[in-house]
Amino acid sequence: MESYYHLAEYYDVLMDDVDYDNWCSFIEKIYNAYDCKPHNILDTACGTGNITIPMALKGYDIWGVDISEEMLAIAENKARNKKLNIKFIKQNMTELALNKSFDSVLCMCDGVNYIVDEEDLFRYFKIVYNLIKAGGIFIFDISSRYKLANILGDNTLFQEKDDFCYVWENCFDQEEELLEMHLNFFIPQQGLYKRMEEYHMQRAYSEEHLIKLLSEAGFHNIKSYDDMKLEKPTNRTERIFFAAQKL
Repeated sequence: MESYYHLAEYYDVLMDDVDYDNWCSFIEKIYNAYDCKPHNILDTACGTGNITIPMALKGYDIWGVDISEEMLAIAENKARNKKLNIKFIKQNMTELALNKSFDSVLCMCDGVNYIVDEEDLFRYFKIVYNLIKAGGIFIFDISSRYKLANILGDNTLFQEKDDFCYVWENCFDQEEELLEMHLNFFIPQQGLYKRMEEYHMQRAYSEEHLIKLLSEAGFHNIKSYDDMKLEKPTNRTERIFFAAQKL
């Protein structure tokens, strides 16, 4: 079952409580901490453009890449409505082939968690390293192992949003470090409800392991941050940001 096939249409409604402007402001705080002033940025796993578009409105020359054609169609429409000329590309971020280099690469909102194979993740880090110009910054975030195992894992969530509702059943495999997510959407249709299913999987990565992989990929000045803070994460941090520099 293809992830985000059905979810694309409802993704922005599900995420309407996320402050993406604050997210983008924190990205800029990291740039300032590195004394980096990027002009052109690549946003990988860009989804419906919730980071791409606000960054473009801040004046950055930004491209968006995602594997989901449905998500990209929504992103392009949102950008067009704001009269933004953003290049959106359909590619798998673990197999990126772009004839361009960037001052910075981003991967926000759990994109790295969705790379469940470690070889694929290392290949992605190497691709990003090769795409970034000297002095450039790679920034990404993850849902921490604490969040996947203790907040989401083995829990069932139910929520009503506008004119639909969904049930989100989660199972965390402690041995494999994998969170399986089964989502059932119930959409009103002519007095009845149409049921749509999606399946998602995320891997829990430790802070130390990701720093090791980034270093092996060639990055330097690797730092990790607590959620929206320029501080070290704790063992109860739910979202961890990472930044790494190509010298």
